[in-house]
Amino acid sequence: MNAQSANSPGKGKDIVPGGVWNDVDGKYINAHGGGVLHYNGKYYWFGEHRPDKGFSTQAGVTCYSSTDLCNWKYEGISLAVSEEAGNDIEKGCIIERPKVIYNEKTKTFVMWFHLELKGKGYEAARAGVAISDTPAGPYRFLYSGRVAPGRYPQNMTTEEKAIVWNMDDYKEWWTPKWREAVNKGLFVKRDLKDGQMSRDMTLFVDDDGKAYHVYSSEENLTLQIAELTDDYRKHSGKYIRIAPGGHNEAPALLKRNGMYWMITSGCTGWAPNEARMFSAPSIWGPWTQHPHPFVGKGAEKTYGGQSTFILSLPGDKFVFMADIWKPDSLMYSRYIWLPIDFDEAGKPVIVWQDSWKPGL
Repeated sequence: MNAQSANSPGKGKDIVPGGVWNDVDGKYINAHGGGVLHYNGKYYWFGEHRPDKGFSTQAGVTCYSSTDLCNWKYEGISLAVSEEAGNDIEKGCIIERPKVIYNEKTKTFVMWFHLELKGKGYEAARAGVAISDTPAGPYRFLYSGRVAPGRYPQNMTTEEKAIVWNMDDYKEWWTPKWREAVNKGLFVKRDLKDGQMSRDMTLFVDDDGKAYHVYSSEENLTLQIAELTDDYRKHSGKYIRIAPGGHNEAPALLKRNGMYWMITSGCTGWAPNEARMFSAPSIWGPWTQHPHPFVGKGAEKTYGGQSTFILSLPGDKFVFMADIWKPDSLMYSRYIWLPIDFDEAGKPVIVWQDSWKPGL
């Protein structure tokens, strides 16, 4: 595991999970917590530009392009932070997990990301949106905010909606009483007026062109899936909760043979943990939890990484993408990309490989 190689994505013919990944100019690929967009025969990898020291965003969102997933050209900063004081994406804010999807109707590329305002720690828990007429950008920032203000989840019962919570009664976390309250929507109700929290996130476009924002919410305790409007720039107001109180983050989705699969991680900061996996016959659920899909040495800690995206390739192929976080220098966090196989029952299976060829 964690093979060291300069002949890995960026410059070569193989993908070397955990290796040193340089672009075609020999510079370290700085695109963390990212996702990949396929458009017009080319792959565009968007990710967090992380500094050598510290963790706030000093540059913005980077973009790299490739035709083979192995040789990556640096396209520059696709979304730059602002020098304007008080701007939502002011230099020094925190931009995480950027994802880009293409809207066929508007012919526009739409980027969503997790945003924390400068100097506010992680209390903002917002989603940010930016658009561009070209895949690599530059992207124009539109706005940031929380999810579906004033709206209840589709799968919250009438009884749960009617409960009036006194937050002073739930200052102590992890007690049986507190867990029960979280499951019934304690934090949904607390955040109802201003909207639901949105942190670690991904985007998913379904076969019918409908797009969804999938994110960790309710103090990172509960996953939510929110439908986007037809132009992909806002939430429609329709959303659900998944695994209340399960403490999941870093969601990544795929759809195969009519079944939706989602891989997530637990919440352990920068440290790796045992991944989780869920499935559903509809994006709206019901979602069922399964054992994680990883096999072999290091599987119990997701091979040292944390999920960020699942890339769908032609020929019913999928690639699991993850980050090996290096908190002492986040810029040099490494990447794990592995092919996803499926067992006889159709469940995803991910096996470590020191190197492999995408075969595009």
